[in-house]
Amino acid sequence: MKLGLLMVIPALASPAAPEPAVLLGEQPVESLFRQGRDLRYAQRWYEASQAYRTLLREFPTSSRAADARYWLAASLEQDQRWDDAAEAYTEFLMKHPDQRMLGKEARLNRVRCWGIRQWDSPTAVAGLAQSLSDEREEVRIAAALQLAKRRDARAAPVLQAGLRVDASSEACRLALQGMGIQPQAAGPAQGRFLVIRVKERGKAEVLTVRLALGLARAVGGYLSDEQLRQAKTKGVDMERIMDQALNAPKGTELFSLDDSKSNVTVTVE
Repeated sequence: MKLGLLMVIPALASPAAPEPAVLLGEQPVESLFRQGRDLRYAQRWYEASQAYRTLLREFPTSSRAADARYWLAASLEQDQRWDDAAEAYTEFLMKHPDQRMLGKEARLNRVRCWGIRQWDSPTAVAGLAQSLSDEREEVRIAAALQLAKRRDARAAPVLQAGLRVDASSEACRLALQGMGIQPQAAGPAQGRFLVIRVKERGKAEVLTVRLALGLARAVGGYLSDEQLRQAKTKGVDMERIMDQALNAPKGTELFSLDDSKSNVTVTVE
């Protein structure tokens, strides 16, 4: 009887951390993904990252691969493994360029990791410098704000441009002043706007809409689905219309698009 009790006591004293059970009918890849999620919710970051690594190793072509790579990187970041996290975010961006929303978050999170490591890692500094030319404005500004902490002059042009962005203008102003650089007035944007002209087939009149440059991204709301597809084919980047308008002389036609119902032109004036 005593022997039986002795055999039970160690199990009670040192409970194992069993792997989450596979639900009835659940596929192994889903079980691993759920395991990683549950471990993240429990803030067991290292174990979560291991679950995602296992999923990616055993099921590299799974439909869960993109999410698993993102959450692997996020778990590494939460575990303060900054270099590993930045590398994992880079791998996610390279292997899943179609992930638009997660891609934006991955770029911003990677900039944050690089910002923490920039005093100790040349790779981090190089990554931040490269991000100054990222296609997304918020990523460029985030990288510039990080580099401004070390008074890196390469950040200044992006910070000056960021003064025109409501969400980041104050941070950019303070960063420039911290670097000993006088913030410049918005200048080129003043008195400049976009003119959208919509000519419907069979109608003589032309609908004319004027937008302040700060609302440049709203241009897409005046385009049909077919015209949006044309814009993508022609290389028109709706995310960077404001930048294009600032750099183009007044009177420049940025683009013109046609479909069966209307013609739309956008001009800088």
